[in-house]
Amino acid sequence: MKKIIADSTNMKLIGRVYMNDDTLWLGMSGSGVEFQFSGKGLTITLCADEVYEGERKDFARAAVYINGKREHDLLFDQQFKTVIVSPDGECVVRIIKLSECAMGSVGIKPILADDDDSITPTADKAHRIEFIGDSITCGYGVDDEDELHPFLTETEDVTKGYAFITAQALGYDYSMFSLSGYGIISGYSDDGTRHEDQLVPTFYESYGFSIGSFGGIRPMDIDWDFRRYVPDIIVINLGTNDDSYCTNDEGRQNFYSTKYTEFLHVVRKHNPDAHIICSLGIMGDNLFPALERAVDDFTKETGDRNITLLHFTPQNGELDGYAANYHPTAKTHAKAARALTDVITMIQNR
Repeated sequence: MKKIIADSTNMKLIGRVYMNDDTLWLGMSGSGVEFQFSGKGLTITLCADEVYEGERKDFARAAVYINGKREHDLLFDQQFKTVIVSPDGECVVRIIKLSECAMGSVGIKPILADDDDSITPTADKAHRIEFIGDSITCGYGVDDEDELHPFLTETEDVTKGYAFITAQALGYDYSMFSLSGYGIISGYSDDGTRHEDQLVPTFYESYGFSIGSFGGIRPMDIDWDFRRYVPDIIVINLGTNDDSYCTNDEGRQNFYSTKYTEFLHVVRKHNPDAHIICSLGIMGDNLFPALERAVDDFTKETGDRNITLLHFTPQNGELDGYAANYHPTAKTHAKAARALTDVITMIQNR
């Protein structure tokens, strides 16, 4: 038997991942690995960070796919989960983090295989896309179509969200940076209080934010090397949580515009050639005019026209229902994915 480390020499790395000792940690929604396996069988051991020991019941969730089919859906209510892959031949294996970074991470331990078995990375796609968003991008509540139910990681599945669906429809490699409840100037507010500790721009230049850690190292304390993943397209979908704070207050809306423009400068600094799509509207479009001002200000300041606005059609609960906490259902996500796919196809065909 031999041990195979989950690194870029053996596997295709998906999204923002972090190697600590011999364990590859998956933090962000949708992060993972993919590889071609040839042989008799594999023993894959996945582990949870220390979050599983806490009082919370929002355990990290991950899935293992064999030849595109989800064979194992794992909720980490214990530290280790072991999966046996025994195709006795060739197959493509993909391991994907389904839940978001904030509620804990999943590690891939060295994989056990027979000495004659082989693991090789799958090929890169022709194009790359990055998504920057909030709970909508995470696929919050999509597995629970009862709007009165609260958040649970066991009902969160990024693969059923508009972002993942769009990447699959286009045949693009993807990376996600999404945090539920977070915004540009405020996290979600139910009483008008500004939550400035819950801002995507604060953490975008790191691996993310989590209540857990990668083997004792917090994701937000690790700088992200933007050379590791250079996207052709970046989709920003932020403003839903800000709107809960801004409501119809003109001063707050203008502050959102100003800070959004500042964030665009940061995104552009690290991604000089990417086409940026600034989108909003799936869970309400009250802040869309403020988003338009932000993009217009950025374009005037920089002359940068490699940027597009996308006004998503707001979800229709009577027609498509609601998921947990009034989040989008699979039907709503599918509609948003079609709209986004059309826009990106138009951009690529220019």
